[in-house]
Amino acid sequence: MATWKIANLERNTADGGVVVAHWTCSDVDGDYSGRVYGTCGFTPDAADPAFVPYDNLTEADVIGWVHAEMGAEQVAAHEANVAAQIEAQKHPTQASGIPW
Repeated sequence: MATWKIANLERNTADGGVVVAHWTCSDVDGDYSGRVYGTCGFTPDAADPAFVPYDNLTEADVIGWVHAEMGAEQVAAHEANVAAQIEAQKHPTQASGIPW
C-alpha cells in the first residue's frame, strides 16, 4: 500500500499560510520500491475560519489538502505509478550486459 508523506512546506512568514506542499508517494515490496514526488500549490486566506496556521498543522492535515487539490483520480494514478515501478523491477522487460 502506498504511503504519502510531506517532504517540505513553503509558507508565508506573515501569517503562516502554506503556499506549497512538497509530497512523496512511495511503497516498498521486499527489495523493490517505487516513489513519486510532486508539489501542490495553495492560496491561504487567514480570514477563512478553516485556516490552519503553519505551527498548528499536522502531516495528515496537509496530506488531506494535497489529496483534495489533486482529486481521487490523480491520487489513484500516482499510487498506480508507484505499483507499476515495483512490478517493473520484479519483472524487467529489458536487461543489459555481455554474454561472456
